[in-house]
Amino acid sequence: MNQKSLNKIIEESIKKNWNCPALSDYKGVTLYYRDVARRIEKIHIMLDMCGVNKGDKIAICSRNQANWAVTFLAALTYGAVPVPLLHEFKSGNIHHLVNHSESRVLFVGDSIWESLTQSEMPDLEAIILINDFSLLYAKSQDIESAREHLNELFGKKYPRSFHPECVSYYEDSPEELAMINYTSGTSGFSKGVMLPYRSLLSNVLFGKEVHSHLDNGSNCVSMLPTAHMYGMMFEFLLEFCVGTHVHFLNKLPTPKIILDAMGTVKPDIVISVPLVIEKIYKKKLEPIINRRDIKLLLHLPIIDEMIQKKILAQMETAFGGQFKEVIIGGAAFNKEAEAFFKKIGFKFTVGYGMTECGPIITYAPWDKNKLYSCGKAAPRMQVKIDSEDPANIPGEILVKGDNVFLGYYKNEVATAEAFTPDGWFKTGDMGVIDSDGFVFIKGRCKSMILGPSGQNIYPEEIEGEINNMPYVVESLIIEDKGRLVALVYPDYEMATADGLSNEQLLEKLKLSVKEMNEHVPNYCKVANVELFPEEFEKTPKKSIKRYLYQRSND
Repeated sequence: MNQKSLNKIIEESIKKNWNCPALSDYKGVTLYYRDVARRIEKIHIMLDMCGVNKGDKIAICSRNQANWAVTFLAALTYGAVPVPLLHEFKSGNIHHLVNHSESRVLFVGDSIWESLTQSEMPDLEAIILINDFSLLYAKSQDIESAREHLNELFGKKYPRSFHPECVSYYEDSPEELAMINYTSGTSGFSKGVMLPYRSLLSNVLFGKEVHSHLDNGSNCVSMLPTAHMYGMMFEFLLEFCVGTHVHFLNKLPTPKIILDAMGTVKPDIVISVPLVIEKIYKKKLEPIINRRDIKLLLHLPIIDEMIQKKILAQMETAFGGQFKEVIIGGAAFNKEAEAFFKKIGFKFTVGYGMTECGPIITYAPWDKNKLYSCGKAAPRMQVKIDSEDPANIPGEILVKGDNVFLGYYKNEVATAEAFTPDGWFKTGDMGVIDSDGFVFIKGRCKSMILGPSGQNIYPEEIEGEINNMPYVVESLIIEDKGRLVALVYPDYEMATADGLSNEQLLEKLKLSVKEMNEHVPNYCKVANVELFPEEFEKTPKKSIKRYLYQRSND
């Protein structure tokens, strides 16, 4: 691996792109690379006045915004360890994670601060409002004085002018701890993932290798949480390192807001999760495809090709029309939607990653990837399947390489359990790998249900079938007293428009499930269907928090 320091890459990008736009709040302020550099220096002065040393932890908790990125970069380039916390966390959880991480300073968004209590985080030297970097709390008067005279202190440090040659950052080493990212996965327990600089660097290098078209003339829309590795790495850090202009959606990224931003920004790369793509497919394309007249026409080769081209043009326009590729990750993709997008030639690919790998594990470009696969091992990564027949019998996906984390912060037991004796990281995901090295995910080890005769049941595969049924938004397969039950969150709005009561809707869904049962193995048959009143609670990468819906099977 290129041993170049990540902070030196950040430094070089700032110098090279000094007069280029860097970070924008969508429909708000734009910071140029020179502006980012100035703000970084001022935060460095504040951290110094707070007595922060190299290796100390800096917690960051806010919605996506330009100043979130500035703060993260400032912590990293100072030699401190940023600790991004999801703004969706409850106040008690934030208090706990700030304390658990031993953070010295907390940068926090204004709406989040309203629910927090300073006294619950007694070891903090300062709490800083991320919106404008004003002080919310300071342990000492020196810190208050430093904030009050920050511009004066900056002027003393750079008496002539602040120019590219003034930018000089902490030079990191590969095995050094770069950041701690607390998971909020489907297991229900947050663990502090310790990522070294080599992991962040390897992910940035991967992005530069496979997306060489990105430069200081490119744009990107950041809609995934920056506190989560997928969004942080591939909608911000990679782009900043190559000079790309990042536009942060600082509102709840609904499909309408996302499509509006795509049309305005016209991004050169689109990073997404299946849920967003599937919503567009179900709302915009499925009604067209399922029309009786269109279904008939799709059987006529020439007409079929014309319709496909029209749908493809609509999809490309929806995402701004400039992108080279849509990368989907974070959760299983609807197979029907995936097959259709593949058929029409939509430029998308499905990748695979985890927080513990910073995040990338596998990838293949859109024109090389196989249907239903998540690609091949990324550069500097190895992948194998723990199975006697890896091509046919699912086993746990094991990985090694530069992207892999150091362990879980202050949790030696969990760290030991996460690795095999010979050093392979156990992902907790089940999959197979073909002779060409393409990986196919079958589900989570923890979500796997043991059938009545010891069969492995992967609920995600059954859910994929149910999610394609009429009136279904999403579903969850659970085990209840030895039987499989489908919890279904339906499209209540569509059902009402079609004149269906909840009882009639339930009967329709039960009939659809009964038809599905006819072509699945006996041990995969769904015994009952229950309507769910609201969307299932999800992780930042939009995976359902399965543990919340489990039932006793005594």
